[in-house]
Amino acid sequence: MMPGLARKFKARTSEGTMADTPFPTPLILYDGVCPFCTASVLFVIRRDPRKRFHFAALQSPLGRTLLARYRLPQDAFQTFVLITEDGHATRSTAALKVARELGGPWPLLYGFILVPAPIRDLVYRIVARHRYRWFGKRDACLVPSADIRDRFVDAG
Repeated sequence: MMPGLARKFKARTSEGTMADTPFPTPLILYDGVCPFCTASVLFVIRRDPRKRFHFAALQSPLGRTLLARYRLPQDAFQTFVLITEDGHATRSTAALKVARELGGPWPLLYGFILVPAPIRDLVYRIVARHRYRWFGKRDACLVPSADIRDRFVDAG
């Protein structure tokens, strides 16, 4: 865990109860070896003037722990997860909830939440399934630069 994150945070468990956590929310879990996913994280960082979002790779110890906590697949990293005090969201719902909090015109994308999730997630799954072929795959997760390192939890 990063220095300065020793205080406890609150997050909802899969059972719906609030639990103390060693990580801040909202927290985005992303595929750390996917260049497209890493670019998406950097996109969010540049458009998050309030610095609300924090990040952890799905492959990190914290990422794997949270995947288990929320009963999500721990071997196929084909989604990113948004964890908030109210619970978690995945796929297109997570992406739209993140967009809603960004600066600029990006919150307008939240209107797509009216499209049924199975339709939105179909597009999401197509991109997720082909992202390594289209964008490549790294051997290791992003090592954040000093100016954004405080936004990453459980890096390294």
